[in-house]
Amino acid sequence: MGYGRLLLLLLASFFLRHEFAFSFSSLAPQSCPEDQSLALIEFNKTLVVNASLATLNCQFYEAQKAYPRTSSWVMSKDCCSWDGVICDEMTGHVIELNLSCSQLVGNIDTNSSLFQLTYLQRLDLSGNDFSNSQISPNFGRFTSLTHLDLSHSSFSGQIPSEISHLSKLQSLGLSGDFALFFDDELGLPPHDFKLILQNLTQLRELDLRYVNIFSSIPLNFSSHLTTLKLGGTGLNGIIPESIFHLPNLQVLNLEGNNALSGNFSKTKWNSSRSLVDLSLSAVNFSGDFLPYSLVYVTSLQFLVLYSCNLLGPIPKSLWNLTHLEYLDLRNNHLEGQLEDFRYSSALLHIDISNNQLKGYLPKSIQNLVNVAHIDLVHNQLQGPLPKSLQNLVNLTWLDLSSNNFNGSVDVSVFSNLKNLNYLSLSYNSISLTNENEVRSTLPQSLEYLFLSACEVRELDILRSATILYYLDLSNNKIQGRIPDWVLPNWTHSMSNLNLSYNMLTSIGPIPRIPLNTIDLRSNNLQGSLPNLLPTLQYLFISNNNLKGEIPLSFCNLTSLKVLDLARNNLKGAFPQCLSTMTYLEVLDVQHNSLSGDLLTTFIFGSGLKSFNLHGNMVEGKIPRSLANCMQLEALDLGNNYQNDTFPMWLGTLSNLQVLSLRSNKLHGAVRTSTSLKLFPQLWMLDLSCNAFTAELPTSLFRNLKAMRRIDQTMKVPVDRTQRYYQDSVTVVTKGLELKVVGILSLYTTMDLSSNKFEGHIPSMMGDLIALRVLNLSHNGLQGPIPPSLGKLSVVESLDLSSNKLSGEIPKQLASLTSLAVLNLSRNHLEGCIPKGPQFATFENNSYEGNDGLRGFPVSGGCGSHQIPETNNTTFVPDEESDLTFLSELSWKVVLMGYGCGLIIGFSISYFMLSSRKPNWLSRVAEDLEYRIIMRS
Repeated sequence: MGYGRLLLLLLASFFLRHEFAFSFSSLAPQSCPEDQSLALIEFNKTLVVNASLATLNCQFYEAQKAYPRTSSWVMSKDCCSWDGVICDEMTGHVIELNLSCSQLVGNIDTNSSLFQLTYLQRLDLSGNDFSNSQISPNFGRFTSLTHLDLSHSSFSGQIPSEISHLSKLQSLGLSGDFALFFDDELGLPPHDFKLILQNLTQLRELDLRYVNIFSSIPLNFSSHLTTLKLGGTGLNGIIPESIFHLPNLQVLNLEGNNALSGNFSKTKWNSSRSLVDLSLSAVNFSGDFLPYSLVYVTSLQFLVLYSCNLLGPIPKSLWNLTHLEYLDLRNNHLEGQLEDFRYSSALLHIDISNNQLKGYLPKSIQNLVNVAHIDLVHNQLQGPLPKSLQNLVNLTWLDLSSNNFNGSVDVSVFSNLKNLNYLSLSYNSISLTNENEVRSTLPQSLEYLFLSACEVRELDILRSATILYYLDLSNNKIQGRIPDWVLPNWTHSMSNLNLSYNMLTSIGPIPRIPLNTIDLRSNNLQGSLPNLLPTLQYLFISNNNLKGEIPLSFCNLTSLKVLDLARNNLKGAFPQCLSTMTYLEVLDVQHNSLSGDLLTTFIFGSGLKSFNLHGNMVEGKIPRSLANCMQLEALDLGNNYQNDTFPMWLGTLSNLQVLSLRSNKLHGAVRTSTSLKLFPQLWMLDLSCNAFTAELPTSLFRNLKAMRRIDQTMKVPVDRTQRYYQDSVTVVTKGLELKVVGILSLYTTMDLSSNKFEGHIPSMMGDLIALRVLNLSHNGLQGPIPPSLGKLSVVESLDLSSNKLSGEIPKQLASLTSLAVLNLSRNHLEGCIPKGPQFATFENNSYEGNDGLRGFPVSGGCGSHQIPETNNTTFVPDEESDLTFLSELSWKVVLMGYGCGLIIGFSISYFMLSSRKPNWLSRVAEDLEYRIIMRS
């Protein structure tokens, strides 16, 4: 080979090697440009990692774990290798940034270096905490974005219209936080909502849940849409039927929009082959039925329609949806029977609670081989429980409570359900038995067990359930002493124990169990109060036969929130330490035998909201330190021996709503300041059966703002904890003491009876228009009845008897259409009794002792004495007339004795609303005792 040819070969080889090397290097991933690395580092410096704050927002993403992705970000490494960063392999530019659930906390302002990453195609900042940030208009500069997710990161303020510039977007997530009561939540003007839909024509996924939109639903949705989530956005108007016909729709979520209404499409849905998730909860479908057309939605896996005002039967076609996994129809008006579950083997979750279903639980329930959750509480289902329940081996939750199931249920039915965590059979007509007397009858996996009113007589069935957290055996027939093995069985697990309304006589020593709540009300417990652990927060042990003093060991219960020791035989002095417990909110020791002076000092900053000392033998003065309890809402010191003047200083408690000082030795004039605005929230006042003198306190009446307005919107306040308490009021009228359990904010009462008040009834009492009960009887009041009392439009009981009133009965009283109880007896009234619908129902005893009165019903001397016809009045004779004004409000009434003459008074009790399910509020543990005691 010649030298020339050899040289050519060597040159060719050299160039080929470098050409290959050049080509290879051009295909190798490029490193991150320095300016983008620096932008990411600067962005990260403006944020901090805080697991406790930001992890909470990440809980919306059940499958995703929160961890600090940015901890791997260091300049010594290529930013394309950083966690959450993806670069373009050809250019090295950052095109994807995924920092979801990265525990980031801080502020993203308009000048953030984040906006220097102009090549971004995907950006995910969801599940963090940017609570000081508004969504910057600069997000609109990312014109290459196809995916943007800022959901659940505590952004606030208005979503900028510049988001609509991102014309390439296929997925947009701006979902706000579930914080409906905060002023700084996300908002989107209706115009911008329409603009987003108009400009973002490539959208496949749109998630604006919990963003304030407050508009009707636009009609310009992209036909490409597969996911539309607009839950909790304040939408109103009618759901356009066209939504049900979007051809590619897979997920439709409009839940939580109470002002939104609609009707289901009755024809075949265009999306029927693609729709997987339909969530319309709390949308008003009033008068509508579940449509048969659901049969065409063969791909449906999740159907959530709770609280939709749906009527009628569940269509049979629903049970033919073979892919259906999650069904939630609770809180509707559905009726009829449960159909055959033959084709429902895919179902994992069934909740049809709070409806009107009837009939039997079908045996085909055994076909639900995969079901984990069944909730049928509050229906009208009947018959025996099918033994086929034992075949549901994947069941974790079973709630059949508050139905009409009957017959004996052997606990062995549940022994095979090894995964069962929650079981509730309460409030049926069943009798729980253990026929085989086998100890291992309930699954060891049980944590929540509710067997209230199930005829339970013995506790051996609980031996195998060793990790119980919440146990409710109330309203059963458990007698005697709790066996020694019971409580130690749950030394490491038990938190809530309810054995109320049984026949227990002794519980023995309570071992070191981390109990949060103990409810032992209404048993026959004897002896002294038990020693308890400091972890206890709620103790209910009222209506027993406990004796002795309140032990000093109670001073160690530093976590206590509610202490209910009412209606026992406790004696001795009121312990000083109970007034120094910071967290104590409810203290109820009514109807015991506590004595001595109330020498307690309530600490400043006390959390006390309700204090009930009614019916003891406490003496001395009312402690002025009660003014330190700034949260106090209800105070009942009635039926004691306290010797003091009117405690004007209590008027500085701006939250005080109920004040009862009845039946003490209080005296002197009731005077309040004319300059200070005292008692602004008071709507129940009872000063009866004392020795107050002088004229009625006009200066007090001027301050009672809550009694001067009728607030139709007042409701029981929602407590988002697992339990709250509801007061009851005792109203005494015409010889009957009625304990009324209900919404007390609607029941405004003033009782100044059985004192030594004199002078005229002030006309300004007519300004207290919210009054439902007014009792001024058994005083020395003189002069005429003021016509202004005719303005008390909602008054239901008016007692002015046993005074020295004179003149005629004002004709204005005839306009009181709510008046059900009237007592004007034993005065010096004269003239004609007014005619009116309500006055036609009152008998002679409403007027006796007034010799100068004429007309129906005492005489016929006032012209025509014919009873006026009315379509609105029902005459209820005798004692039942006393209850009319209560029954109209659908309140439960408990009849009890009283000891202060013909008066109207009230006392306060507390009823626990315990959590029937985790994080749910449940029914009141109701006092069902009805007693009628003769007048003293």
